[in-house]
Amino acid sequence: MRHITFLGAASAALVATMPAQAQDGAIDKRVERLEKEMRAVQRSVFPGGSPTFFEGEIAPDNTPGERARSNAPVIDLTARVDALESQLQTLTGQTEQNAFQLRELEKQFTAYKAEMDKRLADPATAVATPASLAPAPTVKPPATTPTAAAAPAKKPVTTAKPAATAPNAARLALVKKVEIPATGNETKDAYDYGYRLWEAKLYPEAQVQLKQVVTKWPNSSQASFAQNLLGRAYLDEGKPSLAAVAFYNNYKDRPSGARAPHSLMYMGVALDKLGRKADACKAFRELDEVYGDKAPQDVRTDAAAARSKAGC
Repeated sequence: MRHITFLGAASAALVATMPAQAQDGAIDKRVERLEKEMRAVQRSVFPGGSPTFFEGEIAPDNTPGERARSNAPVIDLTARVDALESQLQTLTGQTEQNAFQLRELEKQFTAYKAEMDKRLADPATAVATPASLAPAPTVKPPATTPTAAAAPAKKPVTTAKPAATAPNAARLALVKKVEIPATGNETKDAYDYGYRLWEAKLYPEAQVQLKQVVTKWPNSSQASFAQNLLGRAYLDEGKPSLAAVAFYNNYKDRPSGARAPHSLMYMGVALDKLGRKADACKAFRELDEVYGDKAPQDVRTDAAAARSKAGC
């Protein structure tokens, strides 16, 4: 009789421990699955870390309330696994949102590059403004001569000759005052002469000289200097449309040139003078994104002032 009673008690204890063992096995599987998912997420968030182990930054939910309610170790472990699953879902969601925002930024930057190429590189759009400004002075003289009478028409012609020759003579005298360098380095001498013409505020003559440098030595180190100074000559002469095209071509054709950051900054200045403030702000943003701290200090200082003036 005692033997039967002992067997009954042993079987009852065995039946009582079986659910706990089954529950332990289920939790072990959940923990293993969570560890695998956590490693996968951390490899995505920290791609430069160790592929085998990552120190977790999220502590388990060890609140006193949970400890007080759970007396059994199995129940306490279940609560902690539930909290870990919730935290893993939150971390996964944040990672997906960051990846989505990064893709959106890349799309916007690509669209901006395409828009700048279309607006400034296309001759139909880039030369539209300068072409509309160029015919204006040439149309006015023919319009005045037909409307005037035959006898008065001769008077402006005779008075125009000395007026036209006098400035040309004075201009030629100013050009002759500019010393032509002769150091033996043909490329640098040609650029230095263009620089001296620009420094003397002889902008049309400087433009002709600088264009020759870019055309004759397009792959030389002086080409970046000459193309950038060509844009500045247009800008100083009051032709921001031609200046923007010259600056953009220098940045596009020679992105690693010595004056590429300068051209990108001055392109924003020229666009601001044209009233295209949105495009000017894009140029300033691209300057920060492409060159950043690698840009010379004077470029960053001038860009900050120009960005503030444009209201970016």
